Amino acid sequence: MKSRNMGRTRSRAAIVVAAAASVAAGAALLPAGSASAATARSAAPIVDQQTRATFQRLADAVLTDRTDALVDGPQGNRKKPLTRGFSGDVKLSAALARSENATLSALDLRKDRLAALGEKYSKANTVVTLNSTRLKGTKAEVEVTETTTLTYQKVRGDEPGTTGFQAHHALTFTADARGHWQLTGIRNTDAAADVAVNQPAQPSAQPSAKAKVGTVADDTMPNAPRAATTRTTPANVKNLTTGAYDYKAMATYAEKYWSTYNAEYPNFNGHTAGGDCTNFVSQSLKAGGWKHAPGYVYDYTKWFGNADIQSDSFVGVNEWSWFAQNSKRTTSLAYVYQLDVGDVLQMDFDRDGAKDHTMIVTYRSAGVPYLTYHSVNTYRRSLASIIASEPNAYYYAYRT
Repeated sequence: MKSRNMGRTRSRAAIVVAAAASVAAGAALLPAGSASAATARSAAPIVDQQTRATFQRLADAVLTDRTDALVDGPQGNRKKPLTRGFSGDVKLSAALARSENATLSALDLRKDRLAALGEKYSKANTVVTLNSTRLKGTKAEVEVTETTTLTYQKVRGDEPGTTGFQAHHALTFTADARGHWQLTGIRNTDAAADVAVNQPAQPSAQPSAKAKVGTVADDTMPNAPRAATTRTTPANVKNLTTGAYDYKAMATYAEKYWSTYNAEYPNFNGHTAGGDCTNFVSQSLKAGGWKHAPGYVYDYTKWFGNADIQSDSFVGVNEWSWFAQNSKRTTSLAYVYQLDVGDVLQMDFDRDGAKDHTMIVTYRSAGVPYLTYHSVNTYRRSLASIIASEPNAYYYAYRT
């Protein structure tokens, strides 16, 4: 989760009121028993259950094509994308078809980069669930949840079995005069800026003039050093069996709740600009023995969280970093590939000096850390995959 001192609110009631106002402005949820798709004689297009089902199948085809582009073998070498099987009443627009072709080419290059790093996928499965459909004039806004699982090919022999993630997308369908629907836009709606392995990379942003966030003077905030992404690194072995913390318990907690949220804590995914990533990592650290440091919620030298109240350092990316360093509960690692189970990785996607995302290592094999995190909900994603998707980001590695 991004730092929350930038005009963001934690009130779910405010979110509900804002959503209700948006609906009242014109975007109405469609009833289940609407009439059939638009015709030329209709004053405005309408969508029935069959049309919604086709929307879902096309969304599934788009996202499955993206996933399959990463897979070795026949599944990844399909000559014709699944989306080309749609025509007539519901299909891709010409512009989006060109965009998706470019996306598949970019993902094919990502597959090559991953292979060079020693990572391949032998098969994959993508399932799309339709969450809602809203009709506004000649446009239908469709929200879906993607659940993707990729099976690691045994290149080294000790890779984990699978990696997986859940992502949320909004699709825009536009009706023409004949009542035919064309998919004209698709975007990820998850709060964090993390890029799932099958999503196209966003253009690199220039560092912004955004001010640091916080409630104390800037010169009192510990500044974590960036970690190098070099694959060959000096040894920095972590003692996982003795010490104050139970690193196995941290990993077990994270892998239990990566896709199902613990009701004993609030869920910030979709409710703030930063999502639930740091809240989730804090929960995992707490499960492994990190103790509360009670105090004022805005004091980054304090750290605590439960169902009712959380310190900013428990849920905010930058505040967590400040607390972790100030409290001496972590030390900075010079190289990201030195990370081990229970260690924490943060990213600054746009390189503006404010960190954007927090993840925890839950598995390591043959020198490769695998990370689990929220926003986008992800299980055992390799560090190689993250770097291949975000080569220009800044990385910060913490030994817990």
